Amino acid sequence: MKLAILGTGKIVDEVLPVLKEINGINLVAILSTPRSLTKAQELAEVYAINQASSDYDSILTNPEVDTVYVALPNHLHYDYAKKALLAGKHVICEKPFTLTLAEFEDLANIAEQKNRILLEAITNQYLGNFASIKANLAKLGDIKIVECNYSQYSSRYDAFKRGEIAPAFNPKKGGGALRDLNIYNIHLVVGLFGKPEKVFYLPNIERDVDTSGVLVMDYGKFKAVCIGAKDCGADIKSTIQGNKGSIAVLGATNTLPELALTLNNQNMTMINENSLNHRMHDEFVAFQAIIEHEDMTATKLALDHSRLVMEVLDQAVNSL
Repeated sequence: MKLAILGTGKIVDEVLPVLKEINGINLVAILSTPRSLTKAQELAEVYAINQASSDYDSILTNPEVDTVYVALPNHLHYDYAKKALLAGKHVICEKPFTLTLAEFEDLANIAEQKNRILLEAITNQYLGNFASIKANLAKLGDIKIVECNYSQYSSRYDAFKRGEIAPAFNPKKGGGALRDLNIYNIHLVVGLFGKPEKVFYLPNIERDVDTSGVLVMDYGKFKAVCIGAKDCGADIKSTIQGNKGSIAVLGATNTLPELALTLNNQNMTMINENSLNHRMHDEFVAFQAIIEHEDMTATKLALDHSRLVMEVLDQAVNSL
């Protein structure tokens, strides 16, 4: 994979050391805004990236680039991913994939027409503990209740209350708790149980954006409640409850750091099948293999999952 990275924000600072250590990933280019070009040049020097530019066209016409990683604010995902696909590049796009299901479907159609690989960067689907939850679900019997809580007081919330609106709190830029934190809860639940029958979203709204909210997914025989908050904090934990036992995720749904399996009348068993690597390592190892081998079967499975998540997001927004 010959990778161009779009963006110089916190997620890029976090992922660059990870990407540098993965065999088969070559860092070729990094894109920034003109205002952030100095930072892009500094990152390029540290990570031996040949091209640092604020000109997207120059990156898309670089023959050394075969894949683009879109790590930009949410509202820019669609336009930048679309332009990359039309230029014949594979695309890895940060979560949430797009702001609407229609935008996602447009990208998926272009990728199919161009025979390009399109993937969503969503950590929890590639972690060892996600596989462990799936492997142990049957032990819980009939699932009755799923509860996910990812509530974390945002470092930008105080500024937001003063009227200083960062993209993470800007409704026009796809900000808000649903797409920022609750999206990980949705990916976990949909990855385990598929498409719900009904979706309802009950947000707390400030300045036209959901600073926190409760998403209810009705699966008929059981209910899932996903809580995401940027305006308050709580114990970050998720629980899957069945009539024969439960699995608790002790920590955030983007890392799934440790699991506690408790079957009826038995002692708790602690499980941790995650690797010792950074939370983004396993997904990019998978992406590198998919792109290297042009694995369209794995691509379709990943896109099918992302489509279901986008359907949930659309239904959540439309339920307001």
